[in-house]
Amino acid sequence: MTASLPYALTAELTHRCPLHCPYCSNPIELQKRESELSTGEWLSVLEQANDLGVAQVHFTGGEPLLRPDLERLVRRARELGLYVNLITSGVGLTDERINRLVEAGIDSIQLSVQAASAELADSIAGFRAYELKRQAAQRIRERGLPLHMNVVLHRANLHQIEEIIELCADWGAERLELANAQYYGWALRNVNELLPRREQLQAAEAAYKRALERFGRRIELIWILPDYYEDFPKPCMGGWGRLSLTIAPDGRVLPCTASSDIRSLTFENVKERELAWIWHDSPSFNAYRGYDWMPEPCRSCERRELDYGGCRCQAFQLTGDARATDPVCVRSPHRGIVADRVGSVEQGKAGTPDYAYRGR
Repeated sequence: MTASLPYALTAELTHRCPLHCPYCSNPIELQKRESELSTGEWLSVLEQANDLGVAQVHFTGGEPLLRPDLERLVRRARELGLYVNLITSGVGLTDERINRLVEAGIDSIQLSVQAASAELADSIAGFRAYELKRQAAQRIRERGLPLHMNVVLHRANLHQIEEIIELCADWGAERLELANAQYYGWALRNVNELLPRREQLQAAEAAYKRALERFGRRIELIWILPDYYEDFPKPCMGGWGRLSLTIAPDGRVLPCTASSDIRSLTFENVKERELAWIWHDSPSFNAYRGYDWMPEPCRSCERRELDYGGCRCQAFQLTGDARATDPVCVRSPHRGIVADRVGSVEQGKAGTPDYAYRGR
């Protein structure tokens, strides 16, 4: 299958982070500081991405502010004509740092928040970050930058959804992504503590709809569906290797941020291969493009052009086979894995949110 051109690059500059969120999207095996790409290597990545057709770059981590060369990377990306977004916890976004980022040409900043109240937010993050986030939001707006925010929703904070939306609107956010937790990586390790009950989720969705009426003109609200309570999975990043790519701190090139956990694939590294070859020709990026790889029931399913068989990372982590139909799908022979997990929560057998794993 001929690959389209990637639209966006997610540049994971580091896995280091002051927060310890139990649903962290970082992989289980974190890359150490000494394995991170150098400034020169990241500059080469940006130039190759631009040549490949990438239009947007999202600098993230971990916490990208821990990289002292962040401003240099932002400046080079803007010189290449790329739209540059920073995804941050806000910890470390001082007056001096944001001034340097603005001078470098940053286009927008996405700030995470864990809950509406400081006590709960800091408990979830494992770090006293709430006040630092409030200050970061203020600095972003004072510099005239678009403020986007996101919150991962789970059992411990779903009851605060209206308060979270009100908080983000008051902080000046233009856009808020309400992302129900996706259970892979650290979130899968902590699924018994994070997964909400169906009743709690339904109440949260009703609260979201009320908030749409109340805040709809002040802030754009995006509701990310909770996989485990759906009949069909979401598309796999718009299709495996179709729209975007991720580069891990050590230089491995991934179809998405979670795919490093698929042990049956070997991912090429920008230290050894050109980015264009990896995108177009590498076995890993071609592994699940198109439809020929699909088993039944996906191959003959009318939904295959809608969800592309679902999430390959989720399929691998729940079944051990990245080719398997996503267990979230009601037509999947592995649906029982998800149903059993949901059933345990509904019957009150799941644990309380004390988070045995903290993403580090």
